Amino acid sequence: MGTTWQQRVAAVWSTASEITATSLVGQIDELVAERPASDAEAVFEAASARDYASREAEAEPLYRRALSLGLDEPLLGRATIQLASTLRNLGRPADGITVLQDGFAEYPDHPLGDAARAFLALCLVDSGDERAATAVALDALSTHLPQYSRAVRAYAADLMQ
Repeated sequence: MGTTWQQRVAAVWSTASEITATSLVGQIDELVAERPASDAEAVFEAASARDYASREAEAEPLYRRALSLGLDEPLLGRATIQLASTLRNLGRPADGITVLQDGFAEYPDHPLGDAARAFLALCLVDSGDERAATAVALDALSTHLPQYSRAVRAYAADLMQ
């Protein structure tokens, strides 16, 4: 059986640390060109490549387009987090907060929930709300503690008051 498109994309990403960012974008774009313009996964990969290359201004509209075209999990969660991070890097942390809160509000047990909360905390810090950022980070951490999780969760809740 031949190599799938996703496997070829993964192969390019596996070389990311060995090639230039420009080369990575070019290789991903070659693969994206094989897919229809309405392929949400291909648009997501194009956005991710630009994000990786620190070309956030180009990545943002691509992430938004991929989301509007309809991504399935786990790409939906990844695109939401990556868009929020991109917005933060573009100096718009409040927009990043909105994206994360809207994207994960209905899914408190999402597999990427802790990652989403980590980026939410970063956006909150950049928005000047270090207290809320600490609360979000502590709440996410509390679920992984073998001891003191109840206490840490309670302290996180106190910080939000």
